[in-house]
Amino acid sequence: MTKVLSEEKKIGIDIFITKKPGVKGKIRSIPDDFCVSEISKYPKEKKDGKFVIAEVKSKNWETNQLVKEISDKLSCSRNRVSFAGTKDKRAITKQLMAFFNMPTEKIKNIKIRDVDISNIYRSNESVRIGDLVGNSFEIKIRDIKNDYNFNNVEKITEKIKGLNGFPNFFGIQRFGIIRPITHIVGKNIINDDYKKAVMAYIANPIDKQKEKDDFYLRKELEETKDFHKALNTYPNHLNFEKAILNKLVQKQDDYISALKELPKNLLTMFVYAYQSYLFNKILSERIKRKIPINQAIVGDIILPIRKGLIESEEIPVTDFNIEKVNKKIKIGKAVVSGVLFGYETVFSKGEMGEIEHRIIESENIDHRDFIVPDIPYISSKGLRRPILAITSDLKYEISDDEINKGKKALKLSFKLHKGSYATCLIREYMKSDDIISY
Repeated sequence: MTKVLSEEKKIGIDIFITKKPGVKGKIRSIPDDFCVSEISKYPKEKKDGKFVIAEVKSKNWETNQLVKEISDKLSCSRNRVSFAGTKDKRAITKQLMAFFNMPTEKIKNIKIRDVDISNIYRSNESVRIGDLVGNSFEIKIRDIKNDYNFNNVEKITEKIKGLNGFPNFFGIQRFGIIRPITHIVGKNIINDDYKKAVMAYIANPIDKQKEKDDFYLRKELEETKDFHKALNTYPNHLNFEKAILNKLVQKQDDYISALKELPKNLLTMFVYAYQSYLFNKILSERIKRKIPINQAIVGDIILPIRKGLIESEEIPVTDFNIEKVNKKIKIGKAVVSGVLFGYETVFSKGEMGEIEHRIIESENIDHRDFIVPDIPYISSKGLRRPILAITSDLKYEISDDEINKGKKALKLSFKLHKGSYATCLIREYMKSDDIISY
């Protein structure tokens, strides 16, 4: 059996769903190797609307950094720029954005390296997190050895198509690619240990190779707690860390105010990341117990799928409805869910319920911990998430690698529902540490 990476285990991923050896290789050798386009819900056009809507195509831009750059160009608060979903840096991405109370011409005149803004119009509706149907991907894996048995690619594809998807893990991006620590920050927040939360974010050196010079700066801060020196020595690309440090220089023990210096969506992400870690552990355990992820068992809670969208309605699976439920799952009208633990959590029953309770109890946490009175807007009531990432239009193509001569390349194209991670499909094909090292 292929060994799961220690880095993946740290974020709760403990198993593969496919058994065949992977292609190894390298992902994102160049940004053009990872292309993602949102399948969006476009707001209705209104000539005098208060929002400007635009398609933003970018290369080598992480969404939060891109929004900061755009807001700087517009000389406006970043809160006036909204988007439906965050995208990775090392990729070519196309996504919808909305700009509140801005002249259309000002949007048209934005000039940013490797960014193209088009299809600009006005609307009275904004674009918000979650306002997309899904994403379409074209991804190329390079540097594959010629002697690899490519029949394995067909077998892996058959398995995923047979399941109608793959395990809906939260990918490494959820936790931080270079420093996968957001769930650690989140756990400290719900434990009301704001000092630990802050230090886990601004210090906490992880990996010399990935962090390079930043590693030693973080290490020094970890040891000295000298916020003033760190503020002067941290490079500008650690802008969020510097915002926290600036507040701590002003008020050394006010860790709550320091955290509030971060953008709301990033601060909220810490709590979500901890919930994601717990979800990954629960899903890993279900797979290890050989409980199907594309079929319900008694005690499961399913989510219906209507008009291609996964609904939030929670339907318990019983002895009386299980046959009907599994028929709906088979034709893509429903999906089994796992818990994202919060203050209004509904657990499954039966064996899945036992798994959910056991993982939560092992963390020594309570549902009330997800009420955060010091920072109320990051409190989370929890919800249910599909355990299967439904995949459509999955195709592959094997070719010579034009960059690495004498090697092969594997191109994958597919569509996913919003919230599912393409890298969690790619890891099944690669089974390589390169999936987390880009």
